[in-house]
Amino acid sequence: MSSGSTYGDIHRYEPPRESAAAAVAIVLLTLVEIALVGVFTFGLISGWGIASNDGGFGNMFLGTVLATMFVNLAFILLLYRKEFLPDVMIVKKRRRKWEDLYVRQEDEDGESLTDGATESFKRAIYPYYKR
Repeated sequence: MSSGSTYGDIHRYEPPRESAAAAVAIVLLTLVEIALVGVFTFGLISGWGIASNDGGFGNMFLGTVLATMFVNLAFILLLYRKEFLPDVMIVKKRRRKWEDLYVRQEDEDGESLTDGATESFKRAIYPYYKR
């Protein structure tokens, strides 16, 4: 990271490749997705999932079609993210551990054993002692 970077600046920006092969693959996978959604919807409407019709095979088939739909959708999203979204790195502020614990900066090092010992002693002897 360069020393001149301020928080929120774009540190690295690589434009997307936008390959034609990826676009064609996304279109073909989308057509397959539409076909799978059609088969799944037709199977639900036709009652393929009812066990009394075919002994439970339709239920397994509909589950397999549904799983294939999600895997296909995952590939579509993977191709889109890899080929059509830019790679951007933004400089962010790195928080120190004491900030996560809601510790004030002056208390960052903690307390020593004798910090506040006299106040504690005065309160133990005289409970109505005012600071």
